Formats: sequence, C-alpha cells, structure tokens
Amino acid sequence: MSDYTSRTDEELALLYADGDNKAFDVLLQRTQHKLFSYIMFVVRDHDVADDIFQETFVKAIVKLQQGKYVDSGKFIYWLTRIAHNVIMDWYRDQHVENVVEPTADNDLSNLRCVSVMDSYRENELVNEQVLRDVKRLVHLLPASQREVVYMRYYQQIPFKEIAELTGVSINTALGRMHYALLNMRRMARENKIELALMD
Repeated sequence: MSDYTSRTDEELALLYADGDNKAFDVLLQRTQHKLFSYIMFVVRDHDVADDIFQETFVKAIVKLQQGKYVDSGKFIYWLTRIAHNVIMDWYRDQHVENVVEPTADNDLSNLRCVSVMDSYRENELVNEQVLRDVKRLVHLLPASQREVVYMRYYQQIPFKEIAELTGVSINTALGRMHYALLNMRRMARENKIELALMD
C-alpha cells in the first residue's frame, strides 16, 4: 500500500490517472477546502458554489482519466483553472453582463502593495475594522475583479499565473485588479469608509 501522506498533490493526481482511486480520495481531502473557498468567494451563493464545486471535480476526474493532466506545477492551480471555467460558464448561463476591461493605454505602473505590521492594540483594532470594511467592499465588486483580488491577496498567486488560470492576458489581469482598487476606493468614498491602516 502506498504512503499517500508523503506524496505531493501532483503525484497523487498521476497515481489516480493510473487507476489508484485511494489517491484521488486523499487529493480531494487535501484540496476541497481551498477550492470551495475560492468558488464561494467568487459566486457568493452556497448552493451555487456546491454545484460548481461538484462540476469542477467531475470535470477534473474526466480529464485525469483521459490522461489530460500533465504535472506542470501545482495541482490546485490546474483545479482552480477548471473551476474558473465552470464559474464563467455559469455566469454566461445567468446572462451576467461582462465588466468593462482596461484599455491599452492604461498605466498600471503606479500600483503598490502595502504591508503594515501593527505594534499597538489600538492600531490593531482599527486595522481589523479596516480589513472588515475591505472584505465587505470586495464582495461588492464584479465577479472577474473579485476573483483576481482573491487569487492575488488571499491565495498569493502571482499575476502571471492569475492570467493563465483565468485565461486572459497579464495586462487584463492587472487591469482587473486596477479597476477593483478604483471601484473599492469609489465605494469607500461614497460610504464614507476610511481605508487607511494605522502604523
């Protein structure tokens, strides 16, 4: 019997493709929470997320059994790409409008990521409130922008991989992040929400 705990996700996927059903059980157990969290974050409906989650794994199983999986990196990214496609199909079925994409003349070079370490409890409380407000604003974004924010800030996926996972150019992925930030700033202004973190 194989020792599955020492195997990588990628090795388990290849074992399953070779007919080892137990390998898939372990793989499902390892990846289900992360994948469901991603889907739920994008669609914001538990029943829809359940359906998309199940459809994603059905598609993954079929692809694995057909030998269409090649170990080229993280298995979870491959799975997330399938989930992304299922989500986009669901949105198309719902006749959801596409969001405006950035134009070629956008200058995204001034985007910055801010990392703040707190040293006082008062600042921590303020920052916790800011983060709650940010999370609330993220949930109001269009799905494609919300997806990029989730992948970048919650899953720490580089923009190049986000572009590959979502099937768009890196400029489009950057543009979606740019528009997400603009939309969040606009919503914060309209609702008089202060998003500045305390030092």
